[in-house]
Amino acid sequence: MNIMKKIVIVALVSLVSFAVNAQAKISFKAETVDYGQIAKGSDGVRVFEFTNTGDSELVVSDVKSSCGCTVPKKPDGPVAPGESSTIEVKYDTNRVGPIRKTVTVYSNADEPIKALKIKGEVLADGKSVLEKTNQ
Repeated sequence: MNIMKKIVIVALVSLVSFAVNAQAKISFKAETVDYGQIAKGSDGVRVFEFTNTGDSELVVSDVKSSCGCTVPKKPDGPVAPGESSTIEVKYDTNRVGPIRKTVTVYSNADEPIKALKIKGEVLADGKSVLEKTNQ
């Protein structure tokens, strides 16, 4: 009986040690999305792709933008180890001018707060991308 207790204790300690060491890890394909030069009113939706490279489920609890002109959307549920998902970002392309915004991701990953960037330029009506680059 004494050996059985030792086996149970060793198994329990091993299980607890594994659970403590298990960690989600978020790895983005790119941490900056460059819209480039886009026309006013064009599609402002872009996607950040990421993979959970850790060994426990990744839960993105919140995604916030640095301003109301950018609306991020987090994944619906947990992301299993080795699986990939996306964070969608929609920028209001009716705002003419440079785009320089930060999207902050909050999760249970080993790096719990991650800053992502979007950049680019929304051109005014009547300016084409070709006209802008030829000037």
